[in-house]
Amino acid sequence: MKRIVIMGATSGIGLHVAEALAATGWRVGVAGRKVDRMKSLKEMFPENLEWEAIDVTKSDAPKKLLSLIRKLGGMDIYFHVAGIGFFDPELNLSRELATAETNVVGFTRMIDTAFHFFSNIGHGHIAIISSVAGTKGIGEIAAYSASKRYQQNYLEALEQLSHMRGLNISFTDIRPGWVRTPLLDPNQTYPMIMRESEVVPLVIKALRKRSRIAVIDKRWAVAVFFWRLIPGRLWIKIPVTLSTPVKK
Repeated sequence: MKRIVIMGATSGIGLHVAEALAATGWRVGVAGRKVDRMKSLKEMFPENLEWEAIDVTKSDAPKKLLSLIRKLGGMDIYFHVAGIGFFDPELNLSRELATAETNVVGFTRMIDTAFHFFSNIGHGHIAIISSVAGTKGIGEIAAYSASKRYQQNYLEALEQLSHMRGLNISFTDIRPGWVRTPLLDPNQTYPMIMRESEVVPLVIKALRKRSRIAVIDKRWAVAVFFWRLIPGRLWIKIPVTLSTPVKK
């Protein structure tokens, strides 16, 4: 029986992956800040699910993650979904710093804790939700796109470190495009947007296959391919607009 810890399992993709895996018999450890949501999940899956209230921006988060792992009886997969992002062309400092605190500092705090755990037992699987936004620096979401590039590079670095140490740790970087989750403004439309019901099965497929990089979906894979071909000096001159107001 697989044991997975999902960090950021109280809304959006993380919540629905937790529900789907617990329903199919996985042992699932859920973590996040919404205690009522986690209590409800425990009531739905009393035998298969454990929970712990964890804020990745707090210094006690690693200790709480290890507590959750003990409740679960171990961990085979650590899945990091927790993250925030803002449409912020005005570069609101509090928003930009909050994004970095969660998506860079908090991410590092939790990924390192999972890496140390798997290093001690010699094997494991670390998976993350990053984003196609990590492909290039995008002006309207500067902190978010930069933080996702950081996550992608950090995972690559840990994979190299794992090989250097002779560890049997797998790494999966799942990169969705726009997904209609609570992070998005309901009053805006977004290009090639997907529903959570479309995305969750593809995320689970990538976890099961231990895919190294999974861009979701094929349309975004094509877009990312061409984005990578654009030289930086040309990219910065392209007026990338990510959303438009919903017509009423």
